[in-house]
Amino acid sequence: MKKISGILFLLCCFLFQLNAQKQDDSSNVIYRDSRVREYLIPASIVWKSDDTGQFVKNAEKLLHGGNGQADLAKDSLCCLINKGSNQASIIFDFGKEIHGGLQIVTGNFTKNNDLKVRLRFGESVSETLSDIGTESNATNEHAIRDFDINLPWLGKLEVGNTGYRFVRIDLLCDSIEVILKEVNAISIYRDIPYLGSFKCNDELLNKIWKTGAYTVHLNMQEYLWDGIKRDRLVWVGDMHPEVMTINSVFGYNEVVPKSLDLIRDITPVEDWMNGISSYSMWWILIHKEWYQHNGNLEYLKQQQKYLVAMLRKFTSMVDENGKETLDGQRFLDWPSSPYPEAVDAGYHALLKMVLEAGNELCTILGDKKTAKLCKDKAALMEKVTPDPVDSKQAAALLSLSNSISTEKANTIIEKDGAKRFSTFYGYYMLRAMAKAENYTGAMDIIREYWGGMLELGATTFWEDFDMDWMKNAGRIDEMPQPGFIDVHATYGNYCYEGLRHSFCHGWASGPTAWLSEYVLGVKVLEPGCKTVAITPHLGNLQWVEGSYPTPKGVITIRHEKMKNGEIKTDITAPEGIKIVQP
Repeated sequence: MKKISGILFLLCCFLFQLNAQKQDDSSNVIYRDSRVREYLIPASIVWKSDDTGQFVKNAEKLLHGGNGQADLAKDSLCCLINKGSNQASIIFDFGKEIHGGLQIVTGNFTKNNDLKVRLRFGESVSETLSDIGTESNATNEHAIRDFDINLPWLGKLEVGNTGYRFVRIDLLCDSIEVILKEVNAISIYRDIPYLGSFKCNDELLNKIWKTGAYTVHLNMQEYLWDGIKRDRLVWVGDMHPEVMTINSVFGYNEVVPKSLDLIRDITPVEDWMNGISSYSMWWILIHKEWYQHNGNLEYLKQQQKYLVAMLRKFTSMVDENGKETLDGQRFLDWPSSPYPEAVDAGYHALLKMVLEAGNELCTILGDKKTAKLCKDKAALMEKVTPDPVDSKQAAALLSLSNSISTEKANTIIEKDGAKRFSTFYGYYMLRAMAKAENYTGAMDIIREYWGGMLELGATTFWEDFDMDWMKNAGRIDEMPQPGFIDVHATYGNYCYEGLRHSFCHGWASGPTAWLSEYVLGVKVLEPGCKTVAITPHLGNLQWVEGSYPTPKGVITIRHEKMKNGEIKTDITAPEGIKIVQP
């Protein structure tokens, strides 16, 4: 009997251990989220359907926050009431663009099993007023931002996954009411420090630098996205200005190699990344910049097989006369798309830069044969001098590739100021202006173009912008007003007409990287930031200070213009970094 009891005891112990192993087994976990969640109270109420206090009661209570927990307290909570022809509605402003969803905590009201609300997330107030599929082109593509949902009684609901600043809640069903204890935004982002900084005596430039940094930060989700509403995809060309901003603000972050590797692994060498031939070129240029900043030779070696195959493919697409013959979708940016001659000129310049980058990277990797092939083909392309045809995009790339003079490019780019600029290629236009030493002109355009978005209420930079949109425009953080143009619903072209237009687009962050490189004056000369040149260009500024992240630590810098016009500079650099000054 004792023997049987002992066996039963051992069997129970075995089963207990087996069950514990099953509970601890995490073999079905595919990944753990590296992001954090924060809950934000509304900054303000933009609009409510009733100002009498009969159908929307105590709405201001929702501006004071809470603990995210439903309870039986009967303090004067917000109450939405549908009665007769009245439908209770309210629009919240959370103060800034965020990525995430919404948390609604309900109170103690009369139970109803069919308590529905309609939620509409918007990057502008007007987007919260829209209906899917109408002339305004509101959409649920990429991220569902307009839907009906049931609310719990005395409970908490967390819902939504999009990019937004504003939320509209409509109480549905007749003769019904709901008590709202809290309405909080769920902000999902990477909790990383802003190691880089920029500050000068011009507050508008300071705000533009911070807005560009924040725009990219929001797009650093599981992967490096184009936009947090749309497109929530890894678009490689769009990544280039984002990566330049990341280098200037955050330093190394795993989202960059993770995204570069994703697009490499899903794109056979014989195809083009994202179906666009220029985007495969941008993949190579990004790797050059990423290696220059971080100096990670081991990671660069991981790209060698694919990189070399891609470079050999590109060299085969330069004919005996030095003309590029790239196929696939030929794309620079959307505003240049209707002008094939401009696209051709830009493609020539871009391919030349890629081959020069290929020569550098293959030399580092010890592949002398491919390096020489790239060098020879880039030299052959110098026989061709494309006409920029008055295109600011083409002129910028031709200047940066040394295919036309800096003076000619600058003349085209600065003509009419910020008109015909673009959010994506504006970065390269600014770089071409800097190459022509037109720093003051470039800063003026930054103030006018990117500052124009801020003037209309932006807290992140947009997929596209045109200076003509400023005429008689209403602000995006206000209800549309008679006599003023609703910018979000009215403008946009190509794939971003009307409300489909993304108002948080990482490719628009160029001024952040540009101000750090040319005004603060940071230029990496040796991979891994081992040698860094500090050459300030203050233009009409009196002083500038800031910091720049490197693999060895943060460089801090201050430049001040003295009465005699000379620049006094103070620099603190981590050990192991050589600073070069003019």
